[in-house]
Amino acid sequence: MPELSFKNFATDQEVRWCPGCGDYSILKAVQRSLAEAGAKPENTVFVSGIGCASRLPYYIESYGFHTIHGRAPAIATGVKLANPKLDVWVITGDGDGLSIGGNHLLHALRRNIDVNILLINNEIYGLTKGQYSPTSRVGTTSPSSPGGSVDSPIDPGRFAIGAGATFFGRAVDIDQKGLPGLLNEARGHEGTSFIEILQNCIVYNKDVFDDVANKKTAADHQIHVQHGEPLLFGKTNDKGLRLNPSTLALEAVMVGHDGVTTRDILVHDETNATFAHLLLSMEAPLPTAMGVIHRRRLESFDRAFWNSKTQKRRQKVVNLLHQGNLLDRRNGSE
Repeated sequence: MPELSFKNFATDQEVRWCPGCGDYSILKAVQRSLAEAGAKPENTVFVSGIGCASRLPYYIESYGFHTIHGRAPAIATGVKLANPKLDVWVITGDGDGLSIGGNHLLHALRRNIDVNILLINNEIYGLTKGQYSPTSRVGTTSPSSPGGSVDSPIDPGRFAIGAGATFFGRAVDIDQKGLPGLLNEARGHEGTSFIEILQNCIVYNKDVFDDVANKKTAADHQIHVQHGEPLLFGKTNDKGLRLNPSTLALEAVMVGHDGVTTRDILVHDETNATFAHLLLSMEAPLPTAMGVIHRRRLESFDRAFWNSKTQKRRQKVVNLLHQGNLLDRRNGSE
């Protein structure tokens, strides 16, 4: 089999995002991850809702659906149940996924359907010209909040953990070194994998993640977590996280100062949901956690669905899915 490159998953469609939009980088990372995984376009499906990021299926050489606002997880669930062999991806945004689509996203996560959900979070409604979104920070000024938003924002990670997600990861849009690998970690997970990608909307919310994403400051504002490894960060890994016994919250310490050694630094346990919640609850000046923050094993919804069927019932479901009117209730015939 010839070696693939990201170009194998690029279409002939003109990419229509604002020049400099973070979605360009995300698109390239997705294409690279598919190439690295040896994915087959004919077995790959991208399903999106409504929003700037939801144009992505047009630019991936695969099957795709540009669907209804907020309903992409529901449609992706149907695709996966109809053909469990497909590699199904959902593309959504903070508005599409956490506002009108919050209910559908919640149930996809709790059911653990074997799909990969990418929530591209720029903390603003870009397509509809800059209104504040469910993840916008308090004080965000926009056409719908000229005096500054007073809404408490939703944290996508804590939302996911609360819904029972079996995989949650986070990355920034420009991370071409780490994002493709994280996408393939998600692809290899049985069940719903959910990745939040911090994306820069250069028109309506420019540089909102600059302290985290800027290469000059990223080392001190990001912590890349790995299962079984100590939670160290900083340019020379001289900073770490430990649990404050008084507040039961994480705190940053300097290794080698005030008697702090590497033994005092917590070790990441991706299987522990409480530990994930602590990482996701960190606020500045503490770093933002990146990588696989939570992952645990649980039978996927689609596997459980098909395993619960006898062969006869399974074939009946397949037949129903491939015909028009499922049941003529007037005469009780199929």
